[in-house]
Amino acid sequence: MMKADDTIHVIGHRNPDTDAICSAIGYAAYLREVREIDARAACCGEISARTSWVLEQAGLQPPRLLMDVRPTAASICRKQVVTAASGETFLSVYSNMLRHHFRSIPVVDATHKLLGMPSLEELAQLFLPPQDQQANDNRKVRTSIENIVAALNGRLLGHADELGDVSELILVVAASSWETTKARAKQFPARQVVIVTGDRPEIHQLAIDLGARCLIITGGFAVSPEIESAAREKRVSIISAPHDTASASQLVRFSRPIKEALHDGFLSFPSKTPLRELIHAVQDSHQPLFPVVDEESGRLVGVFSKSDLVDVPRTKLVLVDHNEFSQAVGGADEAEILEVIDHHRLSGNLRTKEPIRFINEPVGSTSTIVSLMYRMSGAAPDKATAICLCAGIISDTLHLTSPTTTNTDHEILDWLSGIAGIDRESFVQGFFAAGSTLRGSTADRALESDRKVFEENGWRLSISQIEELGLGEFAKREAELHAALQTLLEKHALHFACLMVTDIARHDSVLLVAGTEKLIAEIEYPELRRHTYKMAGVVSRKKQLFPYLSRLVAKVTAPA
Repeated sequence: MMKADDTIHVIGHRNPDTDAICSAIGYAAYLREVREIDARAACCGEISARTSWVLEQAGLQPPRLLMDVRPTAASICRKQVVTAASGETFLSVYSNMLRHHFRSIPVVDATHKLLGMPSLEELAQLFLPPQDQQANDNRKVRTSIENIVAALNGRLLGHADELGDVSELILVVAASSWETTKARAKQFPARQVVIVTGDRPEIHQLAIDLGARCLIITGGFAVSPEIESAAREKRVSIISAPHDTASASQLVRFSRPIKEALHDGFLSFPSKTPLRELIHAVQDSHQPLFPVVDEESGRLVGVFSKSDLVDVPRTKLVLVDHNEFSQAVGGADEAEILEVIDHHRLSGNLRTKEPIRFINEPVGSTSTIVSLMYRMSGAAPDKATAICLCAGIISDTLHLTSPTTTNTDHEILDWLSGIAGIDRESFVQGFFAAGSTLRGSTADRALESDRKVFEENGWRLSISQIEELGLGEFAKREAELHAALQTLLEKHALHFACLMVTDIARHDSVLLVAGTEKLIAEIEYPELRRHTYKMAGVVSRKKQLFPYLSRLVAKVTAPA
């Protein structure tokens, strides 16, 4: 089995906001620079216009997109694979398998597309003629002159054209008299006949007279110049082989190209097949090796055996800005979680097999925590990383005006701004002006741009938040957004879904809701229109909106 990738992926929650992206970039840099660990930032969702603006200011590329970290056929298979070409002989493939102690080998064409998966046992059986085979059937060999030369390690004389053409040839061994050999050979079309003999000039001449396809001279004997010249004229190929007649006859049978014996009765798997499906599919199979192929091209990616499924290498993750599987990248529950760095409440069903580093601080952003770790280590981020961490704090605290803001956020942002070399006021103005989600996205994508799902007292709640400079765009698209909330309810089996649109300039929000009416009836904020409420002074999902909804669902019985 190949060594697992030791890279650690630092990744935020689904539908990542700026803090999720920037804290991932910052903590990955911290692990590389301070702890000398191979870590890379990743994300599991589309990057917003504002976050893209930040990356442009920092001169950084977006983190790697990683939407699912479940072990798959491609991630567990062995990539360095010895293969056989479709034109190779049975003997060559069989010898290769014995030499490398293989029980099976993939056969591929010139473009590396998988053609078959012969096993050692299957090839051994093919070397033995079936018991019910007719006498003349045992003479038939579908091969080419080129393959016979290779199998015999022979020397080619006489006619030398059409050597690579594969056709059905008839093997005639001249172990009897001239008369018997002639009678036997004349039973078949001359251009299919391959005569095998030793140092018998009269049989050599017979092959020429008959116009046979090939004459094999065993024992390393040569032919006379006259026979060789006549052979070229009558288009008879001559092979001088070092083996005795019995061995040569057997080797000719083994010269068939392997593609002639391939079948599709074997298990193979697309590269994206999840590990759980692999285990279920192969548990009762006697196949020694299982190929993995690319879904689109059909090319061989690698192979695996049952033993490769015992201790599967798993993706190593550090989760930032969240601490539950419901918000994590797909397949996080099958990954190896190493650390969690967060500033939200503890919730969900996050479990690990081993103790891990778990840091949760009541500050305004995860970027603040990452910056604190730099300072505690006596280190500082580089300029690009500092710009990102500044943006994470500014975004999550609405430039230190959110009720989630702490003195630590103030102190850290002052420290980072000096390292980043930014004029904070102009940076803040540029950040919040970078893009309107409502102006540049469909209603569905706007809801998903920063959405989190919570389970509370039996309720499944979805809370999306959008920050805008003014509420003009919301007023234009309110009905469309409400319809998208309704669709979201059905798609994700939710009891309640809402969108909080925060006016950055006025530090107020409006709340658009959909879902169970008995819960909506408990909302106490002023109703602007049906299902739309004014939330004066509310800007934080974490510290204001979610705690408020949590109190509401505690009073209302959850739907069955």
